[in-house]
Amino acid sequence: AVTTFAVVASVAATGLSSGVVLILGGANLLADGFSMAAGNYLGIRAEKQMEEKARKQEEYEIEVIPEGEREEIRQIFAAKGFEGETLESIVEVITADKKQWVDTMIVEEYGVSKTNTSAVKAAVVTYLAFIIIGAIPLLTFIIDLLFPGVIANPFTASIGLTAIAFFVVGALKSRFVSNSIFREGFETLFIGGLAAGIAYGIGLLLRPLVNGAL
Repeated sequence: AVTTFAVVASVAATGLSSGVVLILGGANLLADGFSMAAGNYLGIRAEKQMEEKARKQEEYEIEVIPEGEREEIRQIFAAKGFEGETLESIVEVITADKKQWVDTMIVEEYGVSKTNTSAVKAAVVTYLAFIIIGAIPLLTFIIDLLFPGVIANPFTASIGLTAIAFFVVGALKSRFVSNSIFREGFETLFIGGLAAGIAYGIGLLLRPLVNGAL
């Protein structure tokens, strides 16, 4: 929503038509959404590859030098404050199960968290979410193109819809960060508004150039 509305704001500031806003805003929506989805896909895929490489390395070391790997487990949990019989019990329990042993070493030694998310699913969800929310700033311009005159000022209406979207997204985020709905809502609204304001200002600066070109 931020990136799409930034495009809408900058184009609207230059005084170009709703059609131009839709072309540039739509191109940004589809391309930026794909970029975000691809980045998410590649990131999760890389995490899985790192985990698989670490897993193979640990499985090999456990087979070849089990006592050395057992000592590593002992040192890891000793550093966490465990000692004596409690420490030895932890070592025995973990090393008794090879899968648990490898999992522990991957997390503690390599710092690689186990990734259960499907890279493809994450990419698809990211793209759909981006399209759904990102299309909100364009809705009023679509209506204006299909039904001219129904909306007196598509840009002003777009500001209102986008502001609501920013606040709602921030409010939903509050469920996961344990902060006030209003605090998160207004914070997201402020950041989105700031980005849009910068884009609108750039559009105003470029307006003489656009008018000259036309």
